[in-house]
Amino acid sequence: VLQLPERCYDLDARDSLLVVATAGRHIISYNVQGQPVEHQRKESPLKFQSRCIAAFPDTTGYAVGSIEGRVGIQYVTKVAGKDSFAFKCHRQENNVYPVNCIAFHRGYGTFATVGGDGVVNFWDKDNKQRLKGFPALHRTVSAAAFNAQGNLFAYGSSYDWSKGSGGYAPNVQGQNEIFVHYVLDEEIKPKGKSRR
Repeated sequence: VLQLPERCYDLDARDSLLVVATAGRHIISYNVQGQPVEHQRKESPLKFQSRCIAAFPDTTGYAVGSIEGRVGIQYVTKVAGKDSFAFKCHRQENNVYPVNCIAFHRGYGTFATVGGDGVVNFWDKDNKQRLKGFPALHRTVSAAAFNAQGNLFAYGSSYDWSKGSGGYAPNVQGQNEIFVHYVLDEEIKPKGKSRR
């Protein structure tokens, strides 16, 4: 049993790395090879509540998303030429939406974010650029994942409770749906990089 400083909002495990985002903007990483050992405890680089977290496929770090439409890229081990940074996303004009889920592509190390604005984006953290933006669904996208081969990307739309119980409208046609997107290499592959 691992004791946490606050309520757990999200966690992700990849190989021997476990990353946990809790209330109070705590981010805790553990080495879970054998008996779990806390590796690092730090405050989130983002100013507002963490919403989601995902470990890099190479386990050198993680991406954390917040309710203020930002993603933080953080390294738990030093990687030459790579620094931690944060960027804005899931914003339209003066409106800011939560980042609801982050999903990494295992083959390329690129990732997707989905948000309360109904938008899906593919990103390249190493080159700090957006690779693809999907048209907005006009409803919240709450969850997403790549399959093991990375050629399919599934994402689901449903109410994310960001507006509380007053924003929930039960039994609305088309509110709860799953979409499956066939991923082309040119959509998710980092620019100028060959497949590993």
